[in-house]
Amino acid sequence: MKTFFAEQAWINGAWARDVLLQVDAAGRWCGVQADAPVAQRAGATLLSGPVLPGLVNAHSHAFQRAIAGLTERQGVAGGVDDFWSWRERMYSAALRITPEQLEAIAALLYAELLAGGYTQVCEFHYLHHGVAGAADPLQMSLALVRAAQRVGMGLTLLPTLYMRSGFGASGLREDQRRFACTPERLMRLVEGVQRQTQALDQIHIGVAIHSLRAVAPAALHEIAAFAQSGGLPVHIHIAEQTQEVQDCIAHTGQRPIEWLLQQVALDARWNLVHATHTTPDELQAVSTSGAAIVICPSTEANLGDGVFDYTGYARAGGRWSIGSDSHVTRAWSEELRLLEYSLRLTQRRRNVAAHDGSASTAAALFEGALAGGGSASGLALGAIAAGQRADFLVLDATAPALLGLPAEQTLDALVFSSPSAPCQEVFVAGRQVVRQGLVSAAAGTGASWPELARAYTQAMQALWPR
Repeated sequence: MKTFFAEQAWINGAWARDVLLQVDAAGRWCGVQADAPVAQRAGATLLSGPVLPGLVNAHSHAFQRAIAGLTERQGVAGGVDDFWSWRERMYSAALRITPEQLEAIAALLYAELLAGGYTQVCEFHYLHHGVAGAADPLQMSLALVRAAQRVGMGLTLLPTLYMRSGFGASGLREDQRRFACTPERLMRLVEGVQRQTQALDQIHIGVAIHSLRAVAPAALHEIAAFAQSGGLPVHIHIAEQTQEVQDCIAHTGQRPIEWLLQQVALDARWNLVHATHTTPDELQAVSTSGAAIVICPSTEANLGDGVFDYTGYARAGGRWSIGSDSHVTRAWSEELRLLEYSLRLTQRRRNVAAHDGSASTAAALFEGALAGGGSASGLALGAIAAGQRADFLVLDATAPALLGLPAEQTLDALVFSSPSAPCQEVFVAGRQVVRQGLVSAAAGTGASWPELARAYTQAMQALWPR
């Protein structure tokens, strides 16, 4: 058993003082005691700053880290640049990336996410086939597994069903050929990953359906039944774009979430990614079903998707989680800040997310994101509490954002005083993976930041030669 002591730790939605923390051999919390007497602290490892539970990054496309910063110029002079034109540029990376390059890019990304306060990532993975054509899809999946293991990131891999280019289409476009999958192949891929990773710590599996436009109804039902039989989390992109909503209405007579609710019995295993364009009735129905919504503020802003109706969904009592999606940012504090600021800009008022009377907007956002993370990952994560996996962050108490502040407003400053205080140390299942703000071989990950950066740079230079 490992024992830690924190002068300040986030317990049950508030800051507690003088907290004794115990982690069992399986990497789970087995003891959490606030106001611990001095005599009980003997032999405990003293944590150097405020302690927070780790957060689940509920939506990731790791390969898209390779285009962060490379899509910020208008593609066609005088043309409209939107999600669909961005997608064409994204495909240029998807068509060329090899398993080795994917591993290098994902390893650096996962190291960044750890340093940004995430301790589990849900990888929405549809880049199945080889560059030159058909290949074993397991190769690309295992590249992501190796990347996560190398840096100590918890991973929920979500092999994704992708069958057609849009509503009414008979198949995929040529530039989507690497995404091709069928329900049978997807089920074999899930089972193959399970066999290959059963002895690995912190590697878990779920399934994803790319979107309603990309999957025929019969296939959706087949994968939903497969996931239910295995108790797997299910993720799906839905209602991200207005064009997607219009196309769905044209082909089905219903809006995307409206149609999904009639086709599938949603429950707490389901995670609807984006849901940017919804009606109040749809949000209420999602909440009632027990399903959760995955909000990706930085990507939704970067792509011009729109602003999620957080206020209406909160009023309906809905659960949600946070994801960094295309990884234009890699820290959850930035995602939560952008979520709140988008609401302030559209509603022209402040502290919108503190809808429940909470004195702290940051606390309301953080607790909401924590609560949805377990559903997204399919794991007991999201709290410093007995039985939960012992994932936690130690903030740098000397960071400018935190200097001189009352202790009870640490989280407020972390989210709303930019740049945020860095995570000085990060632990996954009680094991340190970040030291002095960086993934470190000295912290036991087996990977050093210079090595990760060198491999990433080589992959980028191969993808984008000068």
